Order: sequence, then C-alpha cells, then structure tokens
Amino acid sequence: MGEPPAKPYVSYAEYLELEAKSGAKHEWLDGTVYDMAGASPDHARITVNLAGIIRAQLAGKRCAAFSADLKIRVLATGLGTYPDLSVICGQLERDSESRGQAATNPTVLVEVLSDSTEAYDRGEKFAHYRRIPSLREYVLVSQSSPLIEVFRKNDAGLWVLVAEAGVGETATLESIGCALSVDAVYEDPLAEPAI
Repeated sequence: MGEPPAKPYVSYAEYLELEAKSGAKHEWLDGTVYDMAGASPDHARITVNLAGIIRAQLAGKRCAAFSADLKIRVLATGLGTYPDLSVICGQLERDSESRGQAATNPTVLVEVLSDSTEAYDRGEKFAHYRRIPSLREYVLVSQSSPLIEVFRKNDAGLWVLVAEAGVGETATLESIGCALSVDAVYEDPLAEPAI
C-alpha cells in the first residue's frame, strides 16, 4: 500500500491566510497545518469553569486569562497553537510574524485532555511549551475523571510535577496566586442528581 502522501509545505504566512479565510482554528508546525477538532460538552464545560475560577482570582493582579481563541506562538520552535486557557502577566507580547494576533509570553498554560489529544499534550506539545521563557506552570486537566496535574518550572529550570489533585482537593498555581478546587472545576449543574 505504501505511505500516505506527504502534506504540502505551508509557510507560516500562508497558514495565517488560510485561517483568516476559513474562520477555523488550525495548529501550525514546521510547514504542516493540522486541523483542530471541536470540543465535547464535558471539555467545553470544564474549560469555562476553569476560566471563571481563574479570572475571579486574578482580580486586582496584573494578569489576564485568555480563552482558546488566543493563539500562542512558541518562538523557539515556531509552533502556533491554541491552548484551552492561557494566563499572561505583566505586558502582553505579540508575535510580529503573526500580525500581532498571537501572544508569546504566557505565564500559565492549561490543556483539558481528551482521548485524541492526551498523548500529544503530555509529550510533544509540552516539549514545545517548555521552550517558552515566560512559562512557569503547565496544567493538565482530565476530561474523563476529576484530576488536575500541575507542572512547575523550578529554580533550576527543570519542570516538576508538583500536584495531582483529585476529588475534594485543590491544585495551587503559585505563579499567579490561584487555587483550583477540583470539585468546582468539574461542577456540572446539568448532571442528574444522585439518588
């Protein structure tokens, strides 16, 4: 049968034009454009819960939370992607090659894991994210069970898993002074009441 045909090389500028014309979000890396699938209802609810919790706790701080509509550009590797949630502190730095439409200096990045993205979010994508000088914490949130993992860059520049919070527990994001109650993150007002 052979291998599938290689995808044609797409420059970053061509990728930006494609996104502008299509209105859909895509990821770009090394000349390849990847489609991004829509989110499940659980994924979307968990993401909004996270955003609300973090935004409320950022009040009065010089930090802002951004939805998955904000593109993050990893300058060291070229990756252009859309994390589920980003927090930027201080001043927003924009990627000039992205016509100012992508940020380059997140302090915290959050990914809500799905079956199709978990391996990538934990592996290759995290490897790209670790190349962002401003990034201090990377948060992985399970879509299938109540679990929040926090990876933090320590003083030696190494990334360490510092929290695995489950039901009834809280995960702390030291870099932005926020606490994530697992129960609040997974709250589902539409769930059937327990009998």
